[in-house]
Amino acid sequence: MSAKARQPKYTDRERKEIRDAYLFLSPWILGFLLFTAGPILFSLFLSFCRWDVISPIQWIGFGNYQQMLQDKLLKTALTNTLLYAALYIPTSLLVALGMALLLNQKLKGMGLFRTLFYLPTLTQGVATFTLWSILFEPESGAINRGLRHVVAEPPGWLVDPSWAKPALVLMALWSVGGTMLIFLAGLKNISRDLYEASGLDGAGNWTQFRHITLPMLSPTIFFNVIMATIGSFQVFAAAFVLTSGGPSNSTLFYVYYLFNRAFVYFNMGYASAMAWVLFAIVLALTVLQIRFGQRFVHYA
Repeated sequence: MSAKARQPKYTDRERKEIRDAYLFLSPWILGFLLFTAGPILFSLFLSFCRWDVISPIQWIGFGNYQQMLQDKLLKTALTNTLLYAALYIPTSLLVALGMALLLNQKLKGMGLFRTLFYLPTLTQGVATFTLWSILFEPESGAINRGLRHVVAEPPGWLVDPSWAKPALVLMALWSVGGTMLIFLAGLKNISRDLYEASGLDGAGNWTQFRHITLPMLSPTIFFNVIMATIGSFQVFAAAFVLTSGGPSNSTLFYVYYLFNRAFVYFNMGYASAMAWVLFAIVLALTVLQIRFGQRFVHYA
């Protein structure tokens, strides 16, 4: 046997460093196994069971998934979520991109404006939702009082099934500061030489935006589309606080219905099956977006 073959794989110092590394990582590893990986695997097991927290767990195979096919409320919740996503994704991206373009200008005090535009992202929660419920009041709300100067009958917002989802989308635009910040970072990475060269060739602002900004910003747009899709399928808190699923179940979103199944009716097995179906839907949409986006995303 050669000397090279007899040489140990790791030296004593390297083994000590590896042991110390695992020692320092062990709190995170244990936390991940106990509070993340463990519950995920347990929910997968529960999705094939019937369990109401009190009674013993009963194995029913694919019973929960078969029941989902007959659940009319589930179909309503999924439809509401899809409609909300169709409204929220393009609207939030357009608003965030528009804000980023404005904040990308070289003007005095722009740092202050960037901070002010981002602050609403840090003020989300029940208090913010309560404030919006006051603004959306059909009779005394500030929004409808302003609209009465333009139209005779303003929308019913949260009490009208036709306007409940648009109202929640409008409220969600309050917190697109995170998306705006990502767009702003993408705009900062575009070389100014491209704009200067196109300007010398006579290109106007719209031509530069169409042929330089959008192609160079396409990876950022693509990332924000994926994140907005995932976020729109997880909408819950606003519907829970503002509308409680109504009116006429118009804001009964998928995660809200999952919450009711788990913590109102204590049907943990069915709720776990819903969670895994939601995971499959979001995963499938993400894979489709990645494959479809490869045709349009330009990487410099």
